[in-house]
Amino acid sequence: MSIPDPLLSVEGIEVRYGAATALRAANLSIRPGQLVAVIGNNGAGKTSLMRGLTGLVRPSAGRVMFKGEDTTRLAAHAKVARGLVMVPEGRMLFPDQSVEDNLILGAYVHGGLKRLEAKRNLERSLTLFPRLRERLQQPAGSMSGGEQQMLAIARGLMTEPDLLVIDELSLGLAPKIVEQLIGILRDLNRQGLSILLVEQLASYALAITDYAYVVAHGHVEREGPSAVLVRDPDVMAAFLGKKKAA
Repeated sequence: MSIPDPLLSVEGIEVRYGAATALRAANLSIRPGQLVAVIGNNGAGKTSLMRGLTGLVRPSAGRVMFKGEDTTRLAAHAKVARGLVMVPEGRMLFPDQSVEDNLILGAYVHGGLKRLEAKRNLERSLTLFPRLRERLQQPAGSMSGGEQQMLAIARGLMTEPDLLVIDELSLGLAPKIVEQLIGILRDLNRQGLSILLVEQLASYALAITDYAYVVAHGHVEREGPSAVLVRDPDVMAAFLGKKKAA
């Protein structure tokens, strides 16, 4: 059985902020249908990697290929239109706008709710997150952190992504909410959605993903099947808080 071509291929990208290099020579690959993790501590370079591949920051070196196209120099909105969509760290909702308006804005890249498919996507999102249906007319900023993360994911789904990148899913959320969201991501992946999960809490990420990349000190230090990395004593010590055997 032949291995499909990568959906996303990041080849040696570098991200700089002025004179500071936040990420160097980073490589990453995701095939269609995969659920992949990027793990690392705060300040490791995870978010810089996400900004570089999604177009929020233009890489100073390297190449980003998406669906066979060189998208390295494309702006973020152009990548969203092609199906490369990020749910950003901190959610970045429009807090004074209603839940419904935030969802409609997610569909804006494809013409809003004029299309039948967009209306179907809205109904699917509200079925996936019934709490949002109850709060459609409520200002997004008045909801709890967990509800806001649900809305951020639903807004991402409204863009009809081929690859959904989720940066720091668990940030500021209670473990029970994180487990609920992790279960939803697993179900979406089983339905065929490719997902890149960027997460400081490696135990959550490695438990549901196929493959993982470990980012530290501004570059990808190691990679491998998640089931292998979760048994790696160095990874366990660095990210899961477990001491290596003497």
